[in-house]
Amino acid sequence: MVYHFQNPSDFMLKNYLTKAKTIAVVGLSDRQETAAYQVSKIMQEAGYQIIPVNPKNAGQEILGQMTYASLKDVTEHIDIVNIFRRSEYLPDIAREFLEVDADIFWAQLGLESQEAETILKQAGHKQIVMNKCLKVEYQKLHSETN
Repeated sequence: MVYHFQNPSDFMLKNYLTKAKTIAVVGLSDRQETAAYQVSKIMQEAGYQIIPVNPKNAGQEILGQMTYASLKDVTEHIDIVNIFRRSEYLPDIAREFLEVDADIFWAQLGLESQEAETILKQAGHKQIVMNKCLKVEYQKLHSETN
């Protein structure tokens, strides 16, 4: 049987994006040609605070923000953890997510993991989005409100 994650309703996605102010981006690098960089830049330009998370770039600035090695190194509250890592990494990221002050686990388009979903839900965490592009959902919200 093929696994397909059941995402929250469009109403809930809009609610998440409207309330969020801070987005930690796991897998963001300084490579401007990547989807992670382009999506993060657009979200930053839309007014969100971007927190880059990438051990290879830790201590460097990306999009004018200091890069952290892991979510555990981020000291402030995170509204959305936006993940740009392959699906096989999602369970480990879910475990780390549960150890930090974060609200929404968001795996980008093409990414989903039944194991990550189970880890999060068993810990009582229900604000999960998988296989959806944050930028696309933001643009849908923005086009509907104008």
